[in-house]
Amino acid sequence: MSEAIEPAIGVAGFRPRVWAPRADRVRLHLDGAVEPMRRLDAAEAAALGIRSGSAAGWWVWDGAGLPEGSRYGFLLDDDETPLPDPRGRSLPDGVHALSEVVAAHPTAFELAREHEHTPTGRHRGERWPGRPLAGAVIYELHIGTYTPEGTLDSAIARLDHLVELGIDFVELLPVNGFNGVHNWGYDGVAWFAVDDSYGGPEAYRRFVAAAHERGLGVIQDVVYNHLGPSGNYLPRFGPYLRDGARNTWGDSVDLDEVEVRDYILDNARLWLDDYGVDGLRLDAVHALVDQQTPHILAELGAQADALSDALGRPVTLIAESDLNDPVMFEARADAGGGSGGGSGDDAGSGATSATGYGLTAQWSDDYHHAVHVALTGETTGYYADFAPLGALAKAATRGFFHDGTFSSFREREHGRPIPAQLPTASLVTFAQDHDQIGNRAEGDRLTATLSPRRLAVAAVLNLLSPFTPMLFMGEEWGASTPWQFFTAHPEPELGRATAEGRIAEFAKMGWDPDAVPDPQDPQTFERSNLDWTELDRPGHRELLAAHRELIRLRHELPEFGTTTFADLSATVDEEARTLAIRIRSLVVAVNLGLGEFTLPADELLFRTSDDVVATAEGVLALPPDSAALIRLAE
Repeated sequence: MSEAIEPAIGVAGFRPRVWAPRADRVRLHLDGAVEPMRRLDAAEAAALGIRSGSAAGWWVWDGAGLPEGSRYGFLLDDDETPLPDPRGRSLPDGVHALSEVVAAHPTAFELAREHEHTPTGRHRGERWPGRPLAGAVIYELHIGTYTPEGTLDSAIARLDHLVELGIDFVELLPVNGFNGVHNWGYDGVAWFAVDDSYGGPEAYRRFVAAAHERGLGVIQDVVYNHLGPSGNYLPRFGPYLRDGARNTWGDSVDLDEVEVRDYILDNARLWLDDYGVDGLRLDAVHALVDQQTPHILAELGAQADALSDALGRPVTLIAESDLNDPVMFEARADAGGGSGGGSGDDAGSGATSATGYGLTAQWSDDYHHAVHVALTGETTGYYADFAPLGALAKAATRGFFHDGTFSSFREREHGRPIPAQLPTASLVTFAQDHDQIGNRAEGDRLTATLSPRRLAVAAVLNLLSPFTPMLFMGEEWGASTPWQFFTAHPEPELGRATAEGRIAEFAKMGWDPDAVPDPQDPQTFERSNLDWTELDRPGHRELLAAHRELIRLRHELPEFGTTTFADLSATVDEEARTLAIRIRSLVVAVNLGLGEFTLPADELLFRTSDDVVATAEGVLALPPDSAALIRLAE
């Protein structure tokens, strides 16, 4: 996208432009006045870098550039109600109101020139060097419930906690504009705007700068597969959505339209380049229906690699995919070999063929499911196939449990094997995340059902996995607060439909309807806020210390972040409920049975409890509900 199209001011101010092919007339509503707009001609469109075939849909205003703070919107045809700019970066009065012109955003590292040195010792103003995903630990958080204030600025005050914990990347749930006072973020309708309840675009820029000052990378969760139900005006402007096609969350985005593809690519570039974030988590990419070549994910991957080269730092793209298909991180044909297409991340080497999308990584729900079943014993719904402990052994060594096997939940064969030579860092794994907690009927964490000993085992299985581990906010201290599904739709009908649909969904699965929180009840949101006073309480304090030690070990041991799937193996005893996962010379030993588990050990590196004992004869004994990390002699 040309800089001339961006809704941010330059030297001469901002001149509004909009893609509205469905309108026969477009007018600019500017601070209460109405001004005519005209269509761009082909030559102007070409000069602005607009792809051929869509020039006729662009409208431009020929007046003087607008100063920062101007409020504007667009009037389509004879409608006298102004609509916000589809590319607007600020909506201070909400998603139904006028857009605001904001200053052109320098990349976040430039903001750090205000002071002399960063907490990491790097001189403020030095270009942020970025960091690769391989070897990193991610921390997923929701701005609205991370602190009592629920803002980006208040979250900055808690970043030092993450530095002390050893976190490498902060991953923010979606922050784009949504309707209502609070939301998970997946009902966003203003993709280019930072929601004003979080502080708006300037607060976001401050957050990224503050994270970088502390050596923390930032990954932004973005949603390109649907739009929320309230405030979605894009179909009024043009064919952003596919007629008659829906996915789980709403109408499908129409990827047959060149301008819709560019809308996605330009949005990704906004976060990565203008705001300077280090990566994107791409929500539910299996819901992107794309028959074009290259696939939109391959286009995103190519753009990320080009940005990485231009910016001189790694750029990470992580797909959330239900497909269990390594195509997400296998090399693209244009990536020149290697895995992950590049994106500035040099972990591992060589896919067998350059036929993938070239993203850096993808989430593996299979690993979560296997860990969850092993620890809790739950085997309902999609957990059924993961009942044997061998499911965890397979997920821990091959990445996907379903890699062409029959899925009883889907009632079909599912997935594809990951080539053995690909890097294990290409999978992001977790014991808990926003979905797997929040989409439980009561939004309960593992803390609600597991003993302290098993919570420590969960920490080991998460942070000592051969993959790229992720924590969900508060997991490190065993937060007792739930994280429930909450909404605040102002429209009574929509709010009622959301609440009734949620309750009916869980009633079908056998849950007591009275136990399912009303997502529209403000108390549901309030219950989901973290309680930071828990950190120093007994039980929580010890679990936090264990997480810090595990992350320290992960960073120190070269095996983590450099392995391929060929380096992994596992042994499991179903009857005894014991498991040993081997990562080169390291072994993660877990005892979930009733008896003692013994195995050879040359060096004990970590244990979850003092009753895990290593003898002088080189034997490690693990009592029930314990885990350890050991090293074997090569």
